[in-house]
Amino acid sequence: MGFYPIIGGALFWISLIVAVILYLNYRKIYPLFYMISIALYVFTAGFAIDVFQIGRFGIMAILVISAVLFMIMGYYFSKIGNIAK
Repeated sequence: MGFYPIIGGALFWISLIVAVILYLNYRKIYPLFYMISIALYVFTAGFAIDVFQIGRFGIMAILVISAVLFMIMGYYFSKIGNIAK
């Protein structure tokens, strides 16, 4: 077991505090979902790295693949959003 549970716990509390502050400032829900998505991404990558005991190359591969996937999804969803308007 690596150090990802410690990072995960710290990330959870920091994200919770930042989410509450954002909600109190803006009174909108989308910043909360933004924080949740960042925390979930870090948890998922950390879990995969910890469970599969991935080395340096594997960590970089996971980060690159997920970044490309999120860019493609963002582009796709932005096109859908523009069509709906």
